Amino acid sequence: MILFWGSSALSFLQLPVHPFLLLLCFNIFSSIPPPWLISAADWWGTLLTLSGPLFISMEGLSSLLVVQKLGQAGKRLVDRGEVYQFGMLITTAIAYVASAWWIVHSYPTAASSPLSSTLLGVAITAFLFLTIIGFVLRRTNIIESSGLAVFIAYNVWLCGFDQKAFTDPASSYAPLLPNILPHIQTLLNFVVNTLPKPVLIALLYRLTILHLASGILPTIGADSWESEEGVDDTWNDRPTSMLTKLLLTYRQSIFITVYSHLLLLDHSSQIWWRWMNIFFTLVIWSIELIVSSDDDITEKEWKID
Repeated sequence: MILFWGSSALSFLQLPVHPFLLLLCFNIFSSIPPPWLISAADWWGTLLTLSGPLFISMEGLSSLLVVQKLGQAGKRLVDRGEVYQFGMLITTAIAYVASAWWIVHSYPTAASSPLSSTLLGVAITAFLFLTIIGFVLRRTNIIESSGLAVFIAYNVWLCGFDQKAFTDPASSYAPLLPNILPHIQTLLNFVVNTLPKPVLIALLYRLTILHLASGILPTIGADSWESEEGVDDTWNDRPTSMLTKLLLTYRQSIFITVYSHLLLLDHSSQIWWRWMNIFFTLVIWSIELIVSSDDDITEKEWKID
């Protein structure tokens, strides 16, 4: 409706429409649905499965974008004084140590095969070399590097999560609709016992990182004296205007699509997609280190007499 009619008021309808469609789907599939609906659902599932590279690239790019934004924000805080410098050093040290412990803890299961152990060694080596190269070229900082270390450790942990560790044969299916209003606790138990713990964590991470990236994209290409909305309250003159408009307009639909794809993946498929996510993010980071400028653009403070 927004695409064809272009009314900004229609965006507010996404909030009530999505829960309504969700409840409608639950009611339709609670009984035997018509054959055409089953065929449509199968085609939609096939489309989501084939769109795996797109969703993985979105997650990797969003993670790198958020990490770089944190690095820029941390650099501005460091310039304020020694207290901020000391605090950032402690924070980054904790991030490095936590990511190293996370990888070591996940190593027995993440490197269960020779190929997986080789991929893990290549990923860690590439990360260390890119970090050193970024420090030498003065195109990255320890905040950005520690954030990527946590990102790699998170994906390695998901690669090594044991399938049997979250399978609870004693958990039974709880019907959703009879308990959604009077029994909130039953609904929570249903979600926790039905979905595996890694899927829940990956779902929360993917939604959070996409939401943060959708808020960062409008600021890319903005001049220092402009507001986040731009001079004319639009993003038409910015490099990311089209991508920003798509993400912000269809953000909720994109969220539903990406976590639906995540729920369709089995454990073995998620492992290979996680390795692809790690190396894709490292490749994009290496390209960014090469093409970025040597000196940061400093903002000028103008005085009005």
